[in-house]
Amino acid sequence: MSFSGAFTFMLHSHLPYARLAGRWPHGEEWLHEALMETYIPLLDTLYTLRDEGVPVRLTIGFTPVLAEQLADPLVLEHFDQYIDGRIAATEADMAYYEAPDTAHAHLRYLAEWTRNIYLKVRSAFQVRFERDVIGAFRRLQDAGMIEITTSAAAHPYLPLLSRDSSIYAQIQQGLKTHERLFGRPPSGFWLPECGYRPAYITEDGTTRPGFEHFLKRAGIKVFFTETHTITGGDPVGVATGDVVGPYGVIKRRYVLPPETYAPKRETTTFLPYYAADTLHYMSNDGNSGVAAIGRNVRVGQQVWSADWGYPGDFDYREFYRKSGRTGIQYWRITSDKTALDDKDFYQPEWALCKLEQHAEHFAHLVGDQIRAAKKRGEYGIVSANYDTELFGHWWFEGVDWLGQVLRHLAANPDVEMTTASQFVTDHPPVDVLPLPESSWGAGGTHFVWDNGENHWMWKPIHEAEARMEALANRFTAPTPDEEAVLNQTARELMLLQSSDWLFLITTGQAKEYAIQRFSQHHERFEKLTDSLDNGAPNTTLAAELWELDKVFPELDYRWFRTYTAEA
Repeated sequence: MSFSGAFTFMLHSHLPYARLAGRWPHGEEWLHEALMETYIPLLDTLYTLRDEGVPVRLTIGFTPVLAEQLADPLVLEHFDQYIDGRIAATEADMAYYEAPDTAHAHLRYLAEWTRNIYLKVRSAFQVRFERDVIGAFRRLQDAGMIEITTSAAAHPYLPLLSRDSSIYAQIQQGLKTHERLFGRPPSGFWLPECGYRPAYITEDGTTRPGFEHFLKRAGIKVFFTETHTITGGDPVGVATGDVVGPYGVIKRRYVLPPETYAPKRETTTFLPYYAADTLHYMSNDGNSGVAAIGRNVRVGQQVWSADWGYPGDFDYREFYRKSGRTGIQYWRITSDKTALDDKDFYQPEWALCKLEQHAEHFAHLVGDQIRAAKKRGEYGIVSANYDTELFGHWWFEGVDWLGQVLRHLAANPDVEMTTASQFVTDHPPVDVLPLPESSWGAGGTHFVWDNGENHWMWKPIHEAEARMEALANRFTAPTPDEEAVLNQTARELMLLQSSDWLFLITTGQAKEYAIQRFSQHHERFEKLTDSLDNGAPNTTLAAELWELDKVFPELDYRWFRTYTAEA
């Protein structure tokens, strides 16, 4: 078949580490909501497409820390309790809206309609997927329907870590978790928050390698970037927004001068590029051998945009208004100017009609983008990159929309549905591109993860990195007790480095919770390192903390030894 161009969804899945970290309004309930509203419905949709013989392909990423939790028996046991509770809540609403003094036919209908959705999710989880969410995704991978990418272990904001040993260790653990849970080494990698940093020279004259160096060493074939990282110029799409204060400015002495990156350039997100080896760019051909694919801004904004993206349609379900009795959402968006208390009731049939229209529109939009690439004389790829949790959780109708889009595109003879690594294999990059320091956060900089609200957190992170590296260097022949404590110390550092605590403080979504979790991991790290420095490794504490978190079982503290780029 002669295609005009290629398309892939790149769905990035991540949630903070929350095992045994409490329930509502924070903690494990984040996981349970995502399972019920996003991951299980997405699996159900993909398996239905597979069973019907619809030839779809797409790319899905799971951060290691999320994958660990989705495979955890205790998290899944608590999910059983959660979904049973949600079903009971809808049944309570059904009874409430049947009572003579509170009778309301449409709310009674919506309560039953919602209950049936929850029952379907529970059946899919327990019967169709045999309570094995990770295994269900793995089977789709083994069937060639999806590519599963990995990320850094605990989703740290890599550009601001102070030690290359930490970057190496986070990537190594990411590889180990992925191989254990998905049965093969990953080819694709999601840099947390699309945070990329080229090689640069520190104040003391040390040269630190760019991230392409670590990815090449890890055997990674392709990673993903924000649009402006490829095209240069000002941030667009997700990364637009005002940045106030000094943290919006990146102050580094780069190996390559900034003007090598910044200007808008004649590059395109329709093509993959080999990321330049920014450490050795001047001494060889500069090709790292690792490809970068940029997010297509047009298809991205059609979903992401708060102003004109599909999820804001007035007939879709309102996320923020919930029943005061049970927390169930029975209202539609109505308009962008309607106060929450004045929202109209949700009409599922109206939403279904809009969903079908929007799926067809998106499929045509993808075709338009592919034709635009073809006019440039390129066999291009349209990469639609989104947070997976946008679908189903934030945008209730989103998973069904995805399924409809995949059906449309599979029937389009001009569109090659592919995965990121497969496209790079079939259509290797021609050009080598130096990439700028960037992210998909506000303004395309580090602001979200380093600002006046959370800047204080970086000092203890950097001190802990230095202390861990020193311990890893020092203990060359540890006793079994020392090794057990060292490995648990390294786990606490990884969880301390999570970008989620910084992000939640910036957004204000769960500021107190984030500070509490950050402080807990820092305190545990300090107690364990003190015991090692005092010559009395606290194996009791290490064992208690392992039972509490049970994450990253194969972690090796030796990964935190001083990193040598040429090794």
